[in-house]
Amino acid sequence: MEALTPFYEVNEALVAMGAEKLNLCMQCGMCAGSCPWRIVDGPFNIRRLIRMAQLGVEGYESDDILYGCTTCNKCVLKCPRGVTIIDIVRAMRAMIAETGAIPGVLRTATGSVHSNGNPWSEPREKRTAWMEGLDVPTFGEGVEYFLFICCTSAYDARGQDIARAMVKLMSRAGISFGVIGEEENCCSESVRKIGDEELFMKMAEKNIGLYKEKGVKKIIATSPHCYYTLTKEYPEIGGDFEVIHYTQLLAGLLSEGRLELSSAFGEKVTYHDPCYLGRHSDIYDEPRALISAVTDGNLVEMKRSRHESLCCGAGGGRLWMETKPEWRFSDLRIHEACETGATVLATACPYCMSMLEDSRKTVNREDDIRIMDISELVLEAL
Repeated sequence: MEALTPFYEVNEALVAMGAEKLNLCMQCGMCAGSCPWRIVDGPFNIRRLIRMAQLGVEGYESDDILYGCTTCNKCVLKCPRGVTIIDIVRAMRAMIAETGAIPGVLRTATGSVHSNGNPWSEPREKRTAWMEGLDVPTFGEGVEYFLFICCTSAYDARGQDIARAMVKLMSRAGISFGVIGEEENCCSESVRKIGDEELFMKMAEKNIGLYKEKGVKKIIATSPHCYYTLTKEYPEIGGDFEVIHYTQLLAGLLSEGRLELSSAFGEKVTYHDPCYLGRHSDIYDEPRALISAVTDGNLVEMKRSRHESLCCGAGGGRLWMETKPEWRFSDLRIHEACETGATVLATACPYCMSMLEDSRKTVNREDDIRIMDISELVLEAL
């Protein structure tokens, strides 16, 4: 029995760290069969990873094994036993994080969140650089919505276009909104998925305290990842806010007539469902309603859409990791979009935008299709 002690210790430690349903898994293989890694024949196998966790086996710490999971949630929806697979992956990563052995590139991202409030290794004072040339209100007493700009949209050059488009749209609609500015911090959704639970809790508590101090009641999230954390994780630690994703807000404004389209967007558009907007948050209809309204019904679906949408590959911290060309889900997504005959691939997530823009270049389809955020589509049609 003494030889089995390490197994019990590891198993019990993982359960204590959030993998409560680890031992419900009966190794049916539904998770591995639905995983996007199966499509590219990559090294990651979620079924094998879970079995290693159950047996307390070490050797799963490599970048493309333990850190291969993009937390796309497809396996969770397919699991017949209701195993919360992402929680198991997160618990395994948390155990590694406690030893300081997470991959170097992810350690850089989490270190930057700790010191700069963002994962992009940029100084805090640059968080408002995207506002240059715009009249962006400051959140304060009497303002209805706090506009929470994702770190990617605050610091990434392409993502900043999403933030600017949202400010213009809300100003046109007469929405009472404002930003907090340099005091804002990363929501830390990816930090938690990377496994640094201590840093996640620290940043979440700091954010919740800041929002309450400022009098925030309602939040508009530009990123599905932020939306997920603000609606499903922050409430567990006292962060009870009314949160809406921007596509929900814009769809409502259009139906109410507060945003009036001057002309139809004159191109065929296809839509990529972000994992954290679709499978994680069940928001499928509002983005499509917006695209259909903007294009006068000229929306075409890819063969994998809604809950079967193909992950872009950025979740779970993979946005900051290098992926071999033959394993890039976003490359496949570009080819699928081009097969529809659309000239625009629309999405509603800064992570997806970044991945798809890169893949459009690497697969040499820059002349065939453009990547646009839905906010940009709506703004162009006003």
